[in-house]
Parts: sequence; structure tokens; C-alpha cells
Amino acid sequence: MGENTEQDLMEIIMNIIINAGNAKSDAMNAIRAAKNFDFELAEKNLKLAQDSELLAHNAQTQLLAKESDGQKIELNLLIVHSQDHLMNCITFNELARELIDLYKTMGNKKD
Repeated sequence: MGENTEQDLMEIIMNIIINAGNAKSDAMNAIRAAKNFDFELAEKNLKLAQDSELLAHNAQTQLLAKESDGQKIELNLLIVHSQDHLMNCITFNELARELIDLYKTMGNKKD
């Protein structure tokens, strides 16, 4: 694997980690906003979380495309770490949606 290819691979991996981390943070902010019954802010943060999740997922797709094109991708701790971040943010975003819906239901019953 050449120098440029190694650098490209590292950039893809870091894009997964950074964007997945951002997605989880935004989803947590969405949950906190919903807990305060600020659903406009909750939805805004959830949208940001979903956008970041998509960027992370697109970066993962780049890795998969490289491997399916025959480029041997050596498994290392950073790749595993990036996949852990991505799966965690996907799960967290789904949970955030459910919690926001639950807080909305509680808010409606509170009135």
C-alpha cells in the first residue's frame, strides 16, 4: 500500500470517528432538550446527529468500496475503533428518536 493510499485510508477512518462522535454528541443534546420539553431544539439537534451519522456512514462506504475494488485493507485498531463509533452512533440516534417521542407523549399528557 503506497504512502498516498495509506494517508487516504487514515483520512477515511478519521472521518468515521469524528462524524460518528459528533452524531452521538448531537443526539445527546437532542435528548437533553427533549427532557426540558424543548422539542424544536431537540429536533434540530437530532437532524444534526442524523447528518453527521450519514457522513460517517458514507466514509465507511468508501472503505467498503476500496476493499471490493480489490485493495487489501489491513485490519487495525483504528479501523475497529471507527466501526465501534459508527455502530454506537447509529444505536444512539435511534434511541434518541424514541426518547424524544416519549418526552413528547409525556408533555402532551402533562397539559
